[in-house]
Amino acid sequence: MVKRILIVEGNTRKENSEFTNAGINTHTESLIESINFYNKELNIDIANPSSDINLKESIDNLEKYDGLIWGGSSLNIYDNTEEIIRQIEFMKECQKKIKKILAICWGLQVAVTVAGGEVKKSIKGAHRGIAHEININEKGLNHPIYLNKQKKFNSPAFNFDEVVKIPKGAVLLSSNNLNNVMALNFKTTVSDIWGIQYHPEITYEKMLSLIHFRKERLLNKGAFKNEDEINSHVKMIEREIKYTEKSSRMKELENWINYLNEN
Repeated sequence: MVKRILIVEGNTRKENSEFTNAGINTHTESLIESINFYNKELNIDIANPSSDINLKESIDNLEKYDGLIWGGSSLNIYDNTEEIIRQIEFMKECQKKIKKILAICWGLQVAVTVAGGEVKKSIKGAHRGIAHEININEKGLNHPIYLNKQKKFNSPAFNFDEVVKIPKGAVLLSSNNLNNVMALNFKTTVSDIWGIQYHPEITYEKMLSLIHFRKERLLNKGAFKNEDEINSHVKMIEREIKYTEKSSRMKELENWINYLNEN
């Protein structure tokens, strides 16, 4: 039987329009492309709780999904804007009705917040297109999300915030020098949630496009000191591309899809 999943778009329609106008795939477009690398037969629906008018209809239909993937966003959850509140309320319903959830980056932060955890601005700095030396701990090595994954790895990532308090009963699976929580697993009454702070489903090439697209914003936020630092950082990521295999980078997504397809 073909599985049906829901992809939740974390960005607003306005932000996605800006991506499209700049010739950059939205997160959902990138995610679907990566999913199709492993399984082209999944039935996929898309929801955008920040912008969807018929959100109640989406909530009423959640129980028909075998799984959910909640993707990235440029939002900061502690800003508590209307767009964010709508996403939090939607995640509450998802955790009541969908058994298997993969929460990526912003998705992780929303899932953790709903389950009683806490997210704050990262004290040690941001991942700017890449996360270095993510270390899988012993519990992570025994979790199916990291099946056939090397113990220490780099990954595409773009985040200024981090999980500082994990939900009760959550299991930490990996960390790096910037974020203690790079992956975790926790369960609600209904859901089994695999959460990752980085982006195995997105290419480094897209991360470079985001850096160029957000250059002024990144400079204004102090993520980079100047354009010379940006150029040096870009060259470092370009070198990483040469040593990264697609199947290795996306192993977490592959493992979750395999988990989805289990009875």
